[in-house]
Amino acid sequence: MRVHVFFHDRCFDGLSAAATFSRFFRERIEPDATFTYRGLTHRAGSSWSPDLFTDAPVHACVDFRYSPSEKLTWWFDHHQSAFERPEDEAVFHSRAGQKHFWDPSAKSCTKFLARVVEEKFGFDPRPMAELVGWAEVIDGALFPDAKTAVELAAPAMKLMLLAEATTDTELIPRLIRDLTERSLSDVVDEPYVLEPLRPVLEEHWKTLEKVRARARMDGKVCTFDLADEERDGFNKFFSYYLFPEALFTVAVSRGAKRAKVSVGSNPWRQGERRHNIAAICESYGGGGHPAVGAVSFPPDRLDDARQAAREIVERLNS
Repeated sequence: MRVHVFFHDRCFDGLSAAATFSRFFRERIEPDATFTYRGLTHRAGSSWSPDLFTDAPVHACVDFRYSPSEKLTWWFDHHQSAFERPEDEAVFHSRAGQKHFWDPSAKSCTKFLARVVEEKFGFDPRPMAELVGWAEVIDGALFPDAKTAVELAAPAMKLMLLAEATTDTELIPRLIRDLTERSLSDVVDEPYVLEPLRPVLEEHWKTLEKVRARARMDGKVCTFDLADEERDGFNKFFSYYLFPEALFTVAVSRGAKRAKVSVGSNPWRQGERRHNIAAICESYGGGGHPAVGAVSFPPDRLDDARQAAREIVERLNS
């Protein structure tokens, strides 16, 4: 049986959830299953189109917005902004609890998925404990300090960085397949990981210095603009590493497919947060979680992204 798995692309939680689902499916549903993978990214407008679905008899989606397609067999997500339209949420509720599961209170999709398939299908998640634990730390921003989040000493942190930076469409599916069976430390030492990781690590430190030069505090918000760097992502904890007093971050970036406003809150000062960031981002067509979110614009609408960033800074300072 062929299983086609959609996952949140360039995201450690997305790839970890895909690996956990694959192991669960092979152990508890179909031992002879084979898997193909497709990463999905949020963008302006709908993220789903009918041509995304293949002729595979089973389609699963983890850590990404819901599709009401009848071809979607399994779905696990934890984003507050999981539904593009109210009618999509209505379809989900008509299917919920069978093979479609959602918990917006969960820190990570990976741990949520592992818990659900253990409780409902008898899966033993203990062999995946290291991966599940790190997905929870990374996606839930449960690091002990900003140093851990930025200096990337642990294998999981290096894989997170590579997953967020890679443009090789085959690399993350290969990581998923390896992490289904192997430890993080084994995988990070593979030549196919080490070779592209070296320049990505170098770029990570260069980007930190660019943020150091450009970032400024606007009230409670650390804000900076990297749009001229033509990059879609960067370490979301740079702000708090450089400015521990910052309660929020608002940053603008632009890649080949989108201009992006990234919005976050200091994970070490959550008791002071008074704004739901997902709700703020949703008002601009984006989404996320109460503590972190983003808004995507077409790449030629950078001015709109910058205007939204300015308005969001004002809202966070209100």
